Amino acid sequence: MNENLNFQDLFKNSVTRLDIFGSVSYVDVLIGLAVSLGIGLFIFYIYRKTFRGVVYSYNYNAAFVLMCMITSMIIMTISSNIVLSLGMVGALSIVRFRTAVKDPLDIVYMFWSIAAGIAAGAKLYPMAVLGSLVIGAVLVLLARRKMREQPFLLIIRHAESATSAVRSQLQHLKFNLKSKTVRKDYVEMTVELRLRDDNTAFLHDLSAIEGVMDVSLLNYTGDYAQ
Repeated sequence: MNENLNFQDLFKNSVTRLDIFGSVSYVDVLIGLAVSLGIGLFIFYIYRKTFRGVVYSYNYNAAFVLMCMITSMIIMTISSNIVLSLGMVGALSIVRFRTAVKDPLDIVYMFWSIAAGIAAGAKLYPMAVLGSLVIGAVLVLLARRKMREQPFLLIIRHAESATSAVRSQLQHLKFNLKSKTVRKDYVEMTVELRLRDDNTAFLHDLSAIEGVMDVSLLNYTGDYAQ
């Protein structure tokens, strides 16, 4: 019974008391925004450092900084008044983002910026800072591991008579056949390669085979659309 009364009193106080910044000092607001800004810039640096896609987007990366700051501001706002928190949940539930995210790792950066903003807005500064440092170190470690052996797509278009010579040349490489298209005049093969360095001398060897029309090497990130 006492718990119900306490909740009712809390709800009534939240309704009648709309000066939400009475319990949140301007110093706390500035500190929260400063911490979220610092973490957002750290996320910005880590994303740019570890980006291995095809086209780097500055605007997409800068959105992480603003997302972290805006999230911390929202948490500071709703933590001071229960009515505002309920209204904010209802307002945010109708927001829809229609930007297509091709790389699943980009979603991780989104959650990272939101989580850091929540921690900064809730005044959990050690958790926000230390957690971001650990996550950043893990992402850098994984990016370096990925750089050791990068996947590429090798596209070869050749005549039917050059099939055996092309396959003989590919035996020196570790490859997986992705697709093969047979037409009347030529054959087009797409294979996946993993290279540890920038040595692409095998491209000249393939193009020198009689019957090979062209050879293309593309960085492969797991999505053909890229």
